[in-house]
Amino acid sequence: MRIAVAGATGNIGALTVAALERAGHEVVGISRKQGVDVVTGEGLAGALAGVEAVVDATNGPVGSLEETVGWFGTATANLLAAEVEAGVRHHVLLSIVGVHRVEGNAHYAGKREQERLVQAGTVPWTIVPATQFHDFPGMVAGWVAQDGVAPIAPLLIQPIAPADVAAVLAMVVTGAPKGRFADVAGPGTQDMVDMARRTLEARGETVKLVPTWEGLFGVAMAGNVLLPGEGAHIAPTTFETWLEQERKAAGR
Repeated sequence: MRIAVAGATGNIGALTVAALERAGHEVVGISRKQGVDVVTGEGLAGALAGVEAVVDATNGPVGSLEETVGWFGTATANLLAAEVEAGVRHHVLLSIVGVHRVEGNAHYAGKREQERLVQAGTVPWTIVPATQFHDFPGMVAGWVAQDGVAPIAPLLIQPIAPADVAAVLAMVVTGAPKGRFADVAGPGTQDMVDMARRTLEARGETVKLVPTWEGLFGVAMAGNVLLPGEGAHIAPTTFETWLEQERKAAGR
């Protein structure tokens, strides 16, 4: 099966490409590094020639709410239009669990715009909502750390390994369109501050973490807002297993 992956050089995109290739599929990568730009539309028609299905794992730049929604909206509209011209039969969008329960977050607003356009389009679709990834707390700490101090929101999440997300996307895109897929999550709930602390320790990094709702994530994300709903698809890899892999990669 000939499948395109948008965001093919990103974290989840690259893992999805690898999972599909291991299963014997012909994969077309869509990214600016590969000469295809979803925002300008450059190279899209050629990349989608003969493609039967598309996984959209793109991730937009950080900006204001208006800028972020504009980026995701333009990229998604261009991708869907090119898919219609190419005769693509299945569009799979990676989204976020709880995306419709959080207001004021630019990235979440952008993902909602993606979902809206996919649902309103003519290409048969599946939306796969996933929880935060195991590497997310460590990434956040890196974004916000200044002078060895990082403000971290005490989010309650049920994190999932990036490779497990890719496996689900590879499974879904090779099947029939399903509309909204079940929430996809890891096997256990975690506190993001504790996850960040353990991740940094595993990597040998020293950063003082300050739990606060005054940083990137506000109280709108507190409580069970980011947890999966009933009937969730639970992936197998625990945070502890992923953390051990990080520790080994760091030579610790």
